[in-house]
Amino acid sequence: MPIIKPLKNLPPLKRSELNHEFADYVWYKNLFKDDEVEAIRAMWDEEKVIDAKVNESGKQSEKENLRKSKIIFLPPGPDTDWIYDRLALACKQANANRYKFDIAGYQTELQLAKYSEGHFFDWHMDFGAGDVSNRKLSITVQLCDENEYEGGDLQFMINQDPFTATKSKGTAIIFPSFGLHRVTPVTKGTRMSIVGWIAGPHYR
Repeated sequence: MPIIKPLKNLPPLKRSELNHEFADYVWYKNLFKDDEVEAIRAMWDEEKVIDAKVNESGKQSEKENLRKSKIIFLPPGPDTDWIYDRLALACKQANANRYKFDIAGYQTELQLAKYSEGHFFDWHMDFGAGDVSNRKLSITVQLCDENEYEGGDLQFMINQDPFTATKSKGTAIIFPSFGLHRVTPVTKGTRMSIVGWIAGPHYR
């Protein structure tokens, strides 16, 4: 679609700059095999568990009315580099095919998240002020079978319709960090996932 009235002293938008391949999210089924998923789940260490936080006005804070779950961090290293590398390849592919953002690398260490009964993450964006202002792509990896828990749906708000993503174990889901999404309350069992973010220069 052409620009109706250009802003003064700015170059016009070229038709080649439009992105007709954009998707609200993409997924890679079985990006991690069952034995790899079990290896990741075994990395859970109760001594490293902290309460999940949210970004609020550029600062990290606990806000249980918005996000309630437990996490540990998975720093890069000999035991985890294979996870980072696998997800990096998927993110580069998704970005090249769908988003065409200017990306550079992981914004923080990957998080291993655990949602027990009553845990949730209400509607939010992963993008915002301060430390999260350069997030471009968000990543989540499903680490449980669908029959291991109830609730805990990853949903995206597309127009006015919540859309539920696949729960297939080992599937990686990648989406723009400015996309509105949530994890519905877990009503039974335990849901585990990896979450992470790819960052780049500020949007321009």
